[in-house]
Amino acid sequence: MTMTMTTTTAPERRRVLQTLAGMVLTLAGAQPVRAAPAAAGEAVRWPEVTLLDGRPWAAPRAEAAVVVFWSLTCPFCRRHNEHVERLFQAARGKPLRVLGVVRERDSAAVRRTMQSVGWTFPVTADTAAMAAALTERRMTPVTVTVDRAGRLRQVIAGEMFEEDVLELLQLAA
Repeated sequence: MTMTMTTTTAPERRRVLQTLAGMVLTLAGAQPVRAAPAAAGEAVRWPEVTLLDGRPWAAPRAEAAVVVFWSLTCPFCRRHNEHVERLFQAARGKPLRVLGVVRERDSAAVRRTMQSVGWTFPVTADTAAMAAALTERRMTPVTVTVDRAGRLRQVIAGEMFEEDVLELLQLAA
């Protein structure tokens, strides 16, 4: 009798163990384990989120993505988002999606601020769902990049220089 063993990667094992732990806890009446955000190189499981204008945000398909977590009260975010807006404009017609994830819940205040400073990139306030998929980091700004195959590339904490943000256009290549 010949036995064949298959090998799994650490991320696959982690997801299987999380699923099993969630099933056991659910059967025991406890809350299931929340899935961890994707690690670098893993496929992102995009959540369903709604943009501030009420439209659903469609997950990228064969497109790269740059997702920026930010806050209205963060002065670093304001400077960073000026660069994100330039990236959004430069990405038109390219396979690169830009999404802002604002930490505030006051959508009207966010829309007013965006209008007053001229930011037009799409924004969602579904912070918990996006954080669960992409990063547990709570600081702002945080820029997350996803390649065209849907795999997490980087989680970049803090404000970036304009040239570094614009360099993210290379994800569309």
